[in-house]
Amino acid sequence: MESMFTVASLWLGLAVISAIVAQHLKISIALIEICMGLIFANIIEHFYGKGAFGSNLEWLRFLASSGAVLLTFLAGAELDPVAIRKKWKEVSVVGIIGFLAPFLGCAAFARFLLGWDMRASWLTGIALSTTSMAVVYAVMLETGFNKTEFGKGILGACFINDLGTVLALGLIFAPFSLKTVIFVLVSFVTLVLFPNLTSFLTKRYGYKTAAIRAKWVVFVLFALGALALWAGSEAVLPAYLAGMVLAEFATKEEHWVRRLRTLTVGFLTPFYFIRAGSLVSLPALINAPFVFAILLLSKVISKILGLYPVIGIFRDNHKERWYYTLLMSTGLTFGTISALFGYSHGIINQNQYSFLVAAVIASAVVPTLIANYFFFPKHLMQKLPPKMLAEGIDEE
Repeated sequence: MESMFTVASLWLGLAVISAIVAQHLKISIALIEICMGLIFANIIEHFYGKGAFGSNLEWLRFLASSGAVLLTFLAGAELDPVAIRKKWKEVSVVGIIGFLAPFLGCAAFARFLLGWDMRASWLTGIALSTTSMAVVYAVMLETGFNKTEFGKGILGACFINDLGTVLALGLIFAPFSLKTVIFVLVSFVTLVLFPNLTSFLTKRYGYKTAAIRAKWVVFVLFALGALALWAGSEAVLPAYLAGMVLAEFATKEEHWVRRLRTLTVGFLTPFYFIRAGSLVSLPALINAPFVFAILLLSKVISKILGLYPVIGIFRDNHKERWYYTLLMSTGLTFGTISALFGYSHGIINQNQYSFLVAAVIASAVVPTLIANYFFFPKHLMQKLPPKMLAEGIDEE
């Protein structure tokens, strides 16, 4: 028990430092947590031996997986149903192209330039096809664009993009068997009933019984996650769909969503992101930096070539098009989730995992910095009332 508390205190201490660093650098805390895991795991294991950092302890893996499941659910719940309905053409076209272009492009780069096998190449395409909802949402809040049709369009396209990633991960790598059929049918029935049952429990017990909504949601997510693992799939897959079907309920229960987000981001996701970073091999990156460079360039280039012409259909302004395109080129949460899935299931080895996660981390930083420095659409901010800007910043 002493060792468990020691490891937990070390990891949560790194999470606190990550929060402080992220605040000063004005970038995503998840990105800093991954970097902390990468740096400290390699240092500690260099001096104290492999496994000293505790990344593969069973209880810690459970906390990390729980964080991934709840974070994935919250990403789906962030969907604005009204905005999606109003801008369905834009978000659908941009989101689908945003997924397909890097999915096919990065898979081709991995297969024909790097010589990776077919399964590893498809996994590469999935991991690098994502758009970081965490990074984009943070930028939208900081700028106040989350209150505008421009920002809502970007967030909607991110959702469709990541939905394609989730579905591709499940369809390509989940084994199809009788277990799969049972998993799909039970998940379908559960997700259909999920919004009504959640609303009923909220009306009947929500304000009388301590945190019953949180317990109910976590119960459903864990039950579907267990069923997904039993069927040979991944626990995060049904979580995203669960968040999506509960999005309309979540928009009406903003205070509850904030409390669930606090539990998730404050306690659980640091274990996930620090662990994701701890599995990266620094020697592999140092020995073959060109592989990392190829993966990063393949993601950004394929995103730009696919999205810039399409976004031009909906946005005439030059800066708006580039800003939209570059934010859609970011990646973080689902990229690391997909890479970790591939590594855990033997689809890719540790070196390939290290290259992928490093490319995902870089894609969260480089396109965002370029977008904000060179293509920030200041003219849209001028249209925002001061009160709206203040609300967006305070929400962050």
